[in-house]
Amino acid sequence: MGRTSSAVKDRYNAKVYDEIKIRVSKGQKAEIKAHADVNGESVNAFIKRAIESQMQRDKESAEE
Repeated sequence: MGRTSSAVKDRYNAKVYDEIKIRVSKGQKAEIKAHADVNGESVNAFIKRAIESQMQRDKESAEE
């Protein structure tokens, strides 16, 4: 039963989400996690927020 559930979740995730993998310097992962924890968010949520924030700044900068 566990395998079926995992397979279903994997298919759903593949259908609904794109996946991006990043590499960071040794020790930076712990720093990122600590920062996210302090702000009450997951590492994924923090990275998504950082990307969205930077994209917005870039957009505003291009409009000037």
